[in-house]
Amino acid sequence: MPVRKAMVSASIGLHARPAALFVRAVTDTGLPVTIRKAGIQGVDARSLLEVMTADFHHGCEVELSIADSAADGPSGHQAVQDALIMLAQLLESQAAR
Repeated sequence: MPVRKAMVSASIGLHARPAALFVRAVTDTGLPVTIRKAGIQGVDARSLLEVMTADFHHGCEVELSIADSAADGPSGHQAVQDALIMLAQLLESQAAR
């Protein structure tokens, strides 16, 4: 399972606008991304309600993952890796928002 870690940099965490921007970006990938933090099971990152309910606060380290079944063939694997990198960068660049 491809995995990428990131730090939530938005001052309010993944709530309100930062959460909506993140969920929109996940949905745009078309991939079944899961987001989790220590102590909780992963939640569907395509669901605004699940992301906000999980309480990913400012400074929280999260793990983004995508099931292996979502990547078919070598180009699919690269697309999954690229999506995880993009989503991690989005989470880490939201400090000014």
